[in-house]
Amino acid sequence: MGSCTAGGAYVPAMADENIIVQKQGTIFLGGPPLVKAATGEEVSAEDLGGADLHCRKSGVTDHYALDDHHALHLTRKVVRSLNYQKKLDVTVEPSEEPLFPADELYGIVGANLKRSFDVREVIARIVDGSRFNEFKALYGDTLVTGFMVGRDYEAEGIAKDGAKMVAAVACAKVPKITVIIGGSYGAGNYGMCGRAYSPRFLYMWPNARISVMGGEQAATVLATVARDQKAREGKQVEEAKVDAVATVGGGFSSAEEAALKEPIIKRFEEEGNPYYSSARLWDDGIIDPVDTRLVLGLSISAALNAPIQKTDFGIFRM
Repeated sequence: MGSCTAGGAYVPAMADENIIVQKQGTIFLGGPPLVKAATGEEVSAEDLGGADLHCRKSGVTDHYALDDHHALHLTRKVVRSLNYQKKLDVTVEPSEEPLFPADELYGIVGANLKRSFDVREVIARIVDGSRFNEFKALYGDTLVTGFMVGRDYEAEGIAKDGAKMVAAVACAKVPKITVIIGGSYGAGNYGMCGRAYSPRFLYMWPNARISVMGGEQAATVLATVARDQKAREGKQVEEAKVDAVATVGGGFSSAEEAALKEPIIKRFEEEGNPYYSSARLWDDGIIDPVDTRLVLGLSISAALNAPIQKTDFGIFRM
């Protein structure tokens, strides 16, 4: 579908069967600029290593595709001919449609991340028969909302308790598939198996956001740091009894604070966007919420190609 140059040219050449798209795919050890520099010959990428050359003359490729869709169609034909039988370590039961339509997900989870929703309603529109065996539903009622910050929660040991969940997620050897459906920030991203914890697959909904913290929160933190720093500078000047204290001061006007926050919020919004993440291959793609069930099913099927290893959780701190 694209260019295979230098060492990359050996990859399709070593494949049992390979497919190349006309006027799009190319295979060559040295591209047109290198050929011109080495030999003086001027040649286009298509003439040097395009689909016509490799399918009709060199024999490097096996299948000639007219476009990407045709290439995927040919790929499915090749896979069907492999006569591969998957050996599963688990029992597979017949699938059962959810009790609620998937298109209702659009109304449950909106683009406004500040609007709360019940994640059980999301699960009910994805899993078989809308069944969800929640762990200690009445006792652990915060398990579906994430991590809370604040003095009271720190005093209760949220860091210690949260670390147990992070350890459990990191040590579990079962196939882990992560779908980010809203804001995924900081420690909560770790605890819910973000990309640093190597899930088999990680997908994002179009409304999702991912960063070390929310843009407004980051802007407020940095504004507070700047305000405190300016106040300290003003105090130092005052202690030194310098006349410039009146101009330096310790104040921080609302206009200055807004000017400081604006670029920070803008940058966090841009770099926390799922399209920014997917464009850099930090995840496995952005999916339509209504396709979540299908994508999860395909991901589970793919994950079962590898044997499931034994899990060893080690020691949990009290």
